[in-house]
Amino acid sequence: MPQILVDHSVELALDRAGLAAELHKAVTEAIDTTVSECKTLFRPAPDHIVGDGTSGEAVVLVEVKILAGRTTAQRAELTARVLEVLGAHVAVPAAIGVQVTELDRDTYRFVHHPGR
Repeated sequence: MPQILVDHSVELALDRAGLAAELHKAVTEAIDTTVSECKTLFRPAPDHIVGDGTSGEAVVLVEVKILAGRTTAQRAELTARVLEVLGAHVAVPAAIGVQVTELDRDTYRFVHHPGR
């Protein structure tokens, strides 16, 4: 079920397949889920500004959406593991942020649409 949204500076060279594989592994080590349930979406952003715009840093913002019910410690561990993975994949100075968001189990739905 985990959904991983990776917003990043468009010029940032990322091995998307390798990064996704490591993120999926990190998620499964932190919470009770499987790699096959993880989904990652990369969203390159053509424009970004850090602070006053003079630092030249790239930006990587990651949101990991999981079903509600994990402890604060589990969510903090997940955040730490995601930051570690990102640190290994980002080779240039960057402002990196990670947020774990809980989805309501009663209202969240996900389906594999077969198409028409």
